Amino acid sequence: MVTAILIPAIFLYFYWLTRKEMKKNEAEWIALASIPEESFIQGNVLEVHEEKERFYYHRFNHVLTIKIKAGNNIFFCQKVTPLIREVDIPKVSIGESVVLYGNWKTESFRINRIIICK
Repeated sequence: MVTAILIPAIFLYFYWLTRKEMKKNEAEWIALASIPEESFIQGNVLEVHEEKERFYYHRFNHVLTIKIKAGNNIFFCQKVTPLIREVDIPKVSIGESVVLYGNWKTESFRINRIIICK
């Protein structure tokens, strides 16, 4: 009699815990797309590297790493975009002049918006 009540209660508890964790991770995943625009970098693109990385189980990110030369300095910039159905992945080519808006995180620049200058 006790097992008829206790085992379903344990299953419901762990189901509730898993749902709660999934919702928290989905909110973090969607929040990767919104980065505050606190500063900008303007320069020429030296290198471009694109990759797809796993965020959480079936959620993936598109990571665009750009090496920028601005004046005498070289910066490594990174744009992380959650891969959802209606995502717009920016295309950047080597040698283009760009303006990147975003903020600094430790040693690299996190990009929110890319503007290609003609």
